[in-house]
Amino acid sequence: MKNFFDVKNFLEEVGGLARFAGRFFKEGFRPRYEIAELLRQCYWVGYKSLPLVGTTAFIMGLVLTIQSRPTLVEFGAESLLPNMVSVSLLREISPVITALICAGKIGSGMGAELGSMRVTEQIDAMEVSGTNPFKYLIVTRVLATTLMLPVLVNLSNAISLYGGYLGVNIRGSISWSLYWAQVFQAASYSDLMPSLIKTFFFGFAIGLVGCFKGYYSERGTEGVGRSANSAVVVASLLVFIIDLIAVQITDLLGLT
Repeated sequence: MKNFFDVKNFLEEVGGLARFAGRFFKEGFRPRYEIAELLRQCYWVGYKSLPLVGTTAFIMGLVLTIQSRPTLVEFGAESLLPNMVSVSLLREISPVITALICAGKIGSGMGAELGSMRVTEQIDAMEVSGTNPFKYLIVTRVLATTLMLPVLVNLSNAISLYGGYLGVNIRGSISWSLYWAQVFQAASYSDLMPSLIKTFFFGFAIGLVGCFKGYYSERGTEGVGRSANSAVVVASLLVFIIDLIAVQITDLLGLT
């Protein structure tokens, strides 16, 4: 009986999220457009997340390079280290890790912020005053994450590749120009474009889940904490699911 109710709750959650996404597309293309609020959310989602994303990307590139060197040395392929690191970072590691970082920071922040607005009846007050809270609060936040996550991923790619350059030179010696020549020789548009396209879906999923959990939060302050926590869990899971689907599509299209 417990498993039955778990499945039922899961299906209700999926259905609610699908209706929420449908309402987003309905409200998002209908005037009036909240441009000022959208720009403010882009600032908070993009610029305020850059220090955390940049630090993570630098460490990621540095550690991946240091950890990969012994294996390549064993096979006498140390010279291929920049090639391997660049393809690994651009294709998979940098987009997914950046999305997970944003799911933790942005998803939980949106869930907690909107949840606190719900339990303190601020959203109800907006509805009574004639303001459309969905367009002002939800559409702007979801659009901001959808637009800003690809920007953060591109910056993460550049910073992680620089970290890889420093990692290569810790035990070896390679010039700046030679390192980047090998990086661009190994990487191609078929590596960059699929990983860039899927980051739009990552951002959309993170923003949608964070807003959904916060917008329908209940049970007072306890519900706010649960909304923030479940937003991170569900958004992170969706990132992996979207990544799996994207890998399968690129494989079928012969882009891998």
